Amino acid sequence: MRKLFSSFIIMLFLVFSFWGCAGFLKGNGAINPDRSVTRAFETFQINPNYNYYYSGSDVYPNALIGLDKKYKIEPDLWKKMEPAPKDFKDMISQMQSRALSLGQSQYGFAILDDKGRQIGVWYSILNAATTVKMKDDQTVLIYQPPFNTYEKYEEGRGGLR
Repeated sequence: MRKLFSSFIIMLFLVFSFWGCAGFLKGNGAINPDRSVTRAFETFQINPNYNYYYSGSDVYPNALIGLDKKYKIEPDLWKKMEPAPKDFKDMISQMQSRALSLGQSQYGFAILDDKGRQIGVWYSILNAATTVKMKDDQTVLIYQPPFNTYEKYEEGRGGLR
């Protein structure tokens, strides 16, 4: 069973990697699965060179991102945060608890520009997909995941919270 689960996770990472690489063919950026990003979020590491933003609930966001301070993010619907270590840890822990209650896990992704350079990090459950587009050399358009990212799983459980 464990081997089957590991194979499933590897397959998902391959699909997301291909999906991310396909974005470069169109001149877009991408998000690619990255274990070191997952580890950084799970150990509550704050990169001082990043501005942090989240989307969705203030308690358990749909996604949490860090973007290199050289870049401006659009749309401005993302909520900027000044992460103090305790607040950062609490937010990530809440996201993990929420995902776990729905049988899901959080994953880390590298945010890449249209030339394949890492410009940030993304943390969410797998189905909180996004699109990354470079508007110019300093501005990146990162679409938010759907607001019902977690609720999709609740509906399958009879709407229980």
